[in-house]
Amino acid sequence: MPKFSWKSVSFIFFVFTCLVSCGKADKLEAEISKVNTDIELERFDSLFAAVTPQGLPDLKAKYPFMFSDKYPDAFWLDKKEDTLQIQLFNEVSKTFDDSEALERELEDLFNHLSYYFHEFNPPRIITVTNDVDYRNRVIVTDTIAVIALDTYLGSEHEFYGAIPKYIRAGLTKEQIVVDLATEYGEKYIFQPQRKTLLDEMIYFGKLLYFKDLIIPFKSEAERIGYTASELDWARANEEYIWRFFVERELLYSNDVKLPRRFINPAPFSKFYLEDIDAESPGRIGQYMGWQIVRAFMNNNDVSLKEMLTADTQEIFNKSKFKPRK
Repeated sequence: MPKFSWKSVSFIFFVFTCLVSCGKADKLEAEISKVNTDIELERFDSLFAAVTPQGLPDLKAKYPFMFSDKYPDAFWLDKKEDTLQIQLFNEVSKTFDDSEALERELEDLFNHLSYYFHEFNPPRIITVTNDVDYRNRVIVTDTIAVIALDTYLGSEHEFYGAIPKYIRAGLTKEQIVVDLATEYGEKYIFQPQRKTLLDEMIYFGKLLYFKDLIIPFKSEAERIGYTASELDWARANEEYIWRFFVERELLYSNDVKLPRRFINPAPFSKFYLEDIDAESPGRIGQYMGWQIVRAFMNNNDVSLKEMLTADTQEIFNKSKFKPRK
């Protein structure tokens, strides 16, 4: 008779747990799909590119919020014929000649938002060009979501040559739904103070966990805006990163330099250790906050809404967080 080791038993239990978890996840996604949101992209960018002097009044009547009263019709018609604008229109048209895949992802996003937040009403989705203003790629209000398609043409696009590489990496059409989820997450999170590094970590941990549930169809790397290798580095070095934060008493520090070192977008995180800095991805504090919030949700019977409004110390204390080794 074959002998079973504890290692074998542990492996069998692990496989069983994975199967049960996958079954629950599949059942949940099937339930969410029943929400069946139906959206239609309003391609204002295409409409504006094709507008005639005779058709401009009708376009302004349909999209009054896209036209400032400070400017006469002649301004908008001249803008439409501007060489740079024509280039933008042409490049957007090539990249987004088929919007079907994007529409499916948007519907998936809104299905999940409607499932977890019953008060949510899907907005009008309007696409524009905005002179490659990558700092304002998406704008969300209660009734409208505006997407600047000229900021999602691909990380190597010629228009983005002067933009830092770590920012260009996110200027792809695959990130549109991720950026929208980020904007909605910021609306649902309540955190009255962000004074310490731990406050910042938990805030972004909430935001990333929100994306775990709202856009599970995107990869973990896409949710945080890492490459696969950057995510692998963060996972492999969790224990070291955590020890660095704890031993240097950074968690409760309100040093204004810490967000710039570990939270804000950057090409790498700043441990001020040459070998580590060269390999690390930026925003490593966000990643660690993500793992703390995940531990909190795994170890407590708490709803998404309750977690989004919980304070830093409650989440940290009840998370029982232990880094990967």
